[in-house]
Amino acid sequence: MSDIRYILFNCAVVFLLGILSIQLFRLQIVQRQDLSKIADGNTVREKRVLPVRGSIYARDSTLLVHNIPTYTITLTPKYFTDPNTGLLGEHLGVADSVVTSRLEEAKQWSQWRRYSAFRNVTFEQYSRILEDSHLLHGVDPETSFRRTYPTRAKGSHALGYLGEISKEQLRSAKDDSTLQYRQGDLIGQSGLELGYEKEFRGKPGKKRYWVNVHGLEVGKYAEGLSDRAPKDNHDIYLTLDHRVQALAESLFVNKRGAVVALDPNDGGIIALMSKPDYSLDSLSISRSEYWKTLVNHNEQPLYNRATMNLMPPGSTWKPLMALFALSHDLIGPEENIYCGGYHPVGRGRIFRCLGAYGNQTVLDALKNSCNTFFFELARRMNLSDLKKYASGFGFGINDSTYRFEQTPGLIPDSAYYNRTRSYWTKTSTMNLGVGQGDMGVTPLQLARYTAALANGGILHTPHMVASLSKPDTEEKVPPPNRPEGVKLDIDSTHLHLVREGMRLVMEQGTGRMAQIPGIPSAGKTGTAQAPGNFKDHSVFIMFAPFENPQIALAVQCENAGDGSQCAAPIASLLAEQYLKGEVPPSWRTEIRKKRALLATS
Repeated sequence: MSDIRYILFNCAVVFLLGILSIQLFRLQIVQRQDLSKIADGNTVREKRVLPVRGSIYARDSTLLVHNIPTYTITLTPKYFTDPNTGLLGEHLGVADSVVTSRLEEAKQWSQWRRYSAFRNVTFEQYSRILEDSHLLHGVDPETSFRRTYPTRAKGSHALGYLGEISKEQLRSAKDDSTLQYRQGDLIGQSGLELGYEKEFRGKPGKKRYWVNVHGLEVGKYAEGLSDRAPKDNHDIYLTLDHRVQALAESLFVNKRGAVVALDPNDGGIIALMSKPDYSLDSLSISRSEYWKTLVNHNEQPLYNRATMNLMPPGSTWKPLMALFALSHDLIGPEENIYCGGYHPVGRGRIFRCLGAYGNQTVLDALKNSCNTFFFELARRMNLSDLKKYASGFGFGINDSTYRFEQTPGLIPDSAYYNRTRSYWTKTSTMNLGVGQGDMGVTPLQLARYTAALANGGILHTPHMVASLSKPDTEEKVPPPNRPEGVKLDIDSTHLHLVREGMRLVMEQGTGRMAQIPGIPSAGKTGTAQAPGNFKDHSVFIMFAPFENPQIALAVQCENAGDGSQCAAPIASLLAEQYLKGEVPPSWRTEIRKKRALLATS
């Protein structure tokens, strides 16, 4: 009997040793790699090292946007304990409930990763928290950066702002794992900051370190050999002229509207302004408080009027209408249309003109802005042909290469009227000839069209980035995938005639008060009808100098009257600033006239 017990005992020992051996083999050989990672996770932490966001420079290399050091307090939920709440709230000067709320936000992302809970804390707050770091487990004070804006030019809608990444953006960003976004990160939300987010941000690096049981850093892991420096962030140089931009902003005090100025030779944006605007500095420093003010403001300062505001173009449409009519043989270059002060539309109704101009050629009609002439052209036209021709100039379409938000606008055709009206006739569309009625264009589209008239018929894609520069090499490279200009199918004789008509507008017509002293130019005033009982909108397009254009502008002043009252003098002063580098004191008489017009609008 004892022999049997002995044998059973030995078998049990062998069995247990066998199980232990198999388990040791599984742990040390089969699962060694996985378990090593888990063990490292308990003692080694990996921290992202974000690149310093790229800076932005103006056309003349003036610094527009750069970064200054700031202080951020991060929370790691796994190590954060309840007693920390009161002490952290005391150091930051916030209620315990605020700390608890930020901690919950951090938990939604990860228990183990640091979450940027409090940004832009003062140096005094940062120092107190750093001093008590041994008590504040899971709380890490860090040095980071925030955007700052050193020039007078705000450029709010052009430059754009940063904001905390949303859940939707976070999901989209997972497609590019190299950018390593996390909840709480800042990301471009509008303007250039959004359009060139990848170039500004670059690729984060990493730093690994040993931590103790409280999650506090106690030393570098592997002497820093596995660390990786951040890279590939770019500085960006713009086509923007900060002096023209600042002047545009100063001329729109207490006004609503937009300005877009382009270099007609390549489409570079010289100025892009929307008013009312906002302070990027204030948004960078105290985002939550200032953001509420902007969102609730009845004037919608976050709305980019320069690229999204739709209104009829008014008489600034007439140069395009003249080109369209000439190219489709609706009228000849020397053919006359009689203006008796009105155009009959049947059933005793008439469309009035601003004067009774008699026989009008294309040249005369542009100079005098004769409505009767263009009503008649609209009566003769085919709607689908007009829509197709206008889209060639960029109206009624979106262009994905702009890299900022935009509205395509509306150029109606017969399908549009069939869809929106139960009954319509030829006379229903005659208003289109003078840029009124069921149509809408943006200031950016008007400026692009004006630039094409200026440069001989080449439609360039508006762009704001001239070059990208890597901080480590300072080598400047052009931005990728910029499209070439498109040569429009315009007869040079027809274009010359229309340009000459726009020159006469500035010398003898409604734009004569906006002529730049000493610099011949071309332009067209416009009055866009406002719905309801509101004052009409003031619109103006212009390019200068006439023989060798260097700037093309479009200006919209909301509810400011006709084009000569507000939009024209603003455009003239901006063009003068750009072409001369200043508004010279010797022309003060002319400036006073222009400012007097502004004051009455």
